Amino acid sequence: MKKDIDIISLGCSKNLVDTERLMRKMEALGYTCHFDPEQPAAPVLVINTCGFIGDAKEESINTILANALRKKAKTHRLERLYVMGCLSQRYMAQLTDEIPEVDGWYGKFDYEGILDRLKEHTPSRTPWYERTLTTPSHYAYLKISEGCNRMCSYCAIPLITGRHTSIPMEDLIREAEYLRDRGVKELNVIAQDLSSYGLDLYKTHKLPELVERLAHIDGIRWIRLHYAYPTDFPDELLDVMARNDNVCKYLDIALQHCTTHMLSQMRRHITQEEQDALIRRIRERVPGICLRTTLMVGHPGETEEDFEQLKQWVRTMRFDRMGAFAYSDEEGTYANRHYNDDIPDEVKQLRLSELMAVQQDISAELMQKKVGQTMTVVIDRLEDGLYIGRTEFDSPEVDCEVLVEHEDELQIGQFYNVIITKAEEFDLYGKIC
Repeated sequence: MKKDIDIISLGCSKNLVDTERLMRKMEALGYTCHFDPEQPAAPVLVINTCGFIGDAKEESINTILANALRKKAKTHRLERLYVMGCLSQRYMAQLTDEIPEVDGWYGKFDYEGILDRLKEHTPSRTPWYERTLTTPSHYAYLKISEGCNRMCSYCAIPLITGRHTSIPMEDLIREAEYLRDRGVKELNVIAQDLSSYGLDLYKTHKLPELVERLAHIDGIRWIRLHYAYPTDFPDELLDVMARNDNVCKYLDIALQHCTTHMLSQMRRHITQEEQDALIRRIRERVPGICLRTTLMVGHPGETEEDFEQLKQWVRTMRFDRMGAFAYSDEEGTYANRHYNDDIPDEVKQLRLSELMAVQQDISAELMQKKVGQTMTVVIDRLEDGLYIGRTEFDSPEVDCEVLVEHEDELQIGQFYNVIITKAEEFDLYGKIC
């Protein structure tokens, strides 16, 4: 008989890929998996955790504790509770003692051990690249590496995932073809550090070649790149983006700050002049590109002058998409060991609000300029009588959406030409041409 398992996946899209791989192996062994259920009700629950910054760790801990109470109360069906992912990778020893209701703790790289704990000693015969997609069937995430060698002052990722490890190119091509064969038309290429892809395996930058090969897979309509690193950026990638129509003119590149003082404090190994020159090269060599970045406020040593320069820099650079977060003092990081977390939380939050207000005005202006344009839009879902889609300049979950009015039925996962009729700060409205 098939058995039910609930799976809750927290954190980033890289975590989500791990969840999808585990789900496929469970289903091959006869289980029915329920992904992110609103009301968990299965006898077995697996929680895939995030351990990146304070808010993410708190969400993971609260989710574990809430379900540990469900199990302890014995008024629910929950019989076994397993935890995997980044939080358990980093804090397994402490958590094992503190939350005894959890039946098994698994790190980021040993989560398949859950199958053994379920008494499924029969090896899963599914190839490593097979996954049960939790995204809409027309798009998926393609994780091309694990870990990071950069050792930025604030970041705990290398402590959790270890050194940068590229997935061999032939394996990635096979996985992309597998996804294509199951209806995926949009690949969102992800890694903690795209820029370093291939350095460990091939002793040279291989991201341009990988993207070129992905672009030649029949049936892949869009390829979008996430989380490039500015230092030692492989400029050859820009030529690949410019000449391949199915490589989205979109790049997510986390810059974190602008002043040379703060970039040095953060151990980013780049100056403001070098970073600004990179941004100019990207925009010159890939005309019309959408740049998405992430910035940090409140890092130890950030002065009022640094912050004012950051705001002015954002006004000057006019990023199409921008996120920001306040510094979180993470155990074991360089900043935690060598700096004083000397900026009060209320100052961090005030700076964060001010910075996002600057970006909000920029976003409103840039979005307004799209009114009257005809854009290609992929339809993700139907919601409250409106079709919701995205342009090539919008990544799922984190970027803008296009709300499309249409009397006739549109196909989810199909691409349409849409004329933009109205713009808000973070959304567009349009009609099918």
